[in-house]
Amino acid sequence: MRPGMSKRQKELSRQEHRKEKEAKKEQRKKDREDRPAGTLPGEDPDIAGIVPGPQPQPDWMTEP
Repeated sequence: MRPGMSKRQKELSRQEHRKEKEAKKEQRKKDREDRPAGTLPGEDPDIAGIVPGPQPQPDWMTEP
């Protein structure tokens, strides 16, 4: 194969890869817009709904 042909194939491969990445990016953006907002902006979803202060004792620690 001539050097120019391999260079052309590389460039076509890069273009195809960029198109795939752009399509994935658009899909993620669309999915993010469709997803309902679960928490308030700026609120950490891992600690959403946790009330600060003393917590009730678990059942196994209370006397029957």
